[in-house]
Amino acid sequence: MMNISANNPFNYLSNHLTKLVKGRLWLKVLIGMVLGIATGMLIGPTTGWLPTDTATTVGNWLALPGQLFLTLIQMIVMPLIFASVVRGLTSSNSFEQLRKMGIGVVVYFVITTTIAIIIGLAIAKLVNPGSFVDAGSLKSTLPASVTLPNTAQAAMPSLAELPKTLVTILPTNPLTSMVEGQMLQVVLFAAIMGIALVMMNAAQSKPLLDLVASLQEVCMTVVGWAMRLAPIAVFGLMAQLTTKIGLNAILGMGVYVGTVLLGLAILLSMYLLLIYIFARETPLHFLGNSRDVLLLAFSTSSSAAVMPLSIKTAEEKLNVNPSVSQFVIPLGATINMNGTALYQGVATIFLAQVYGVDLNTSALLLVIVTAVGASIGSPGTPGVGIIILAMVLETAGIPTAGIALIMGVDRILDMSRTAVNVCGDLVAAKLMDRWLINTNVLETPIPEAAD
Repeated sequence: MMNISANNPFNYLSNHLTKLVKGRLWLKVLIGMVLGIATGMLIGPTTGWLPTDTATTVGNWLALPGQLFLTLIQMIVMPLIFASVVRGLTSSNSFEQLRKMGIGVVVYFVITTTIAIIIGLAIAKLVNPGSFVDAGSLKSTLPASVTLPNTAQAAMPSLAELPKTLVTILPTNPLTSMVEGQMLQVVLFAAIMGIALVMMNAAQSKPLLDLVASLQEVCMTVVGWAMRLAPIAVFGLMAQLTTKIGLNAILGMGVYVGTVLLGLAILLSMYLLLIYIFARETPLHFLGNSRDVLLLAFSTSSSAAVMPLSIKTAEEKLNVNPSVSQFVIPLGATINMNGTALYQGVATIFLAQVYGVDLNTSALLLVIVTAVGASIGSPGTPGVGIIILAMVLETAGIPTAGIALIMGVDRILDMSRTAVNVCGDLVAAKLMDRWLINTNVLETPIPEAAD
């Protein structure tokens, strides 16, 4: 069995992101967001300075850098996740550590994702955001249906079909899985490759590991290009959004937005409580150490884009063992979508109230199962929450046309839930590190770094 030492291989990959953070990239992005909203208000329906057709055209051109940014991230996320999972697995100190950490982190992610959507459903039932909007007038302005990807239209398999569905999770053609964006299959393929490399002789595995390292560096170069576009991208996307729907429409959905943000705040509080109880780290200390990466995640709406900086933050500021951080965080960027799952719960209840759909206990349980299953394996890229939501709505019997109602404010919520998702990845890495130390799988803890 091989034992590959981990000398912070992500450090040189994340240097450009660190420079961007030191250059206050997150502040530039927030300024871009504010300026984008102001520009959209000037040329859109809020003030009506430009005719509707002209305003739409201007908004589309302003959004061009944003579309390029999203395309770059979506293009590179598959090879980045593949390379990161393989390298994370091969950085483990022993097969026993790999086995225990793998089981522990998957169980942790499933439990916390389930808790997250339950929080979302409960807070939406309590606040009842659908009662604050005129459901009749809203439904009359919505299309009869919306066009969704085939993956979003798929229903949950029956109990008899479940074994066949489970078998199809393993990719028969990994390249096809990458092309079709089947993230869970790509992660499983990478996990199998990583475990095989761990079991091989070091001399035989080294050439492939070097190739994977080069692939990872190429991916991070492209991510660096995308990050330089981030302030302009957010400006253009927010300008286009406000141009299309106007500021009044966003404010009219304020209770719904506030309900999602309240749920995310509760979920974040749960994370901070876990860190305090099991890692003995105060919430303020944890947030201070994680501030830069969380703000960057909020700005970019992509947990995959900030993954190298998340790993560096975990290792250098949260004192997580590299063999833990380089496995947990890439995996978390793929399957740990707790903020997204919570959002699914609130949006489902809100749209059920708008359409007058009564969700009984069985329907709510089905929503929970569907949201948890759909969140696992979804790419950590901007806007993926809408695709997952379509699947959840189909399962609950709620018209997917309602997505058009919440699309206008989704960008704001996407930024918030991405920051919570990244926070969840950092918490998971810290807790797994502490658990492995306490169970003597990791021999010695990393010395505490100075603040």
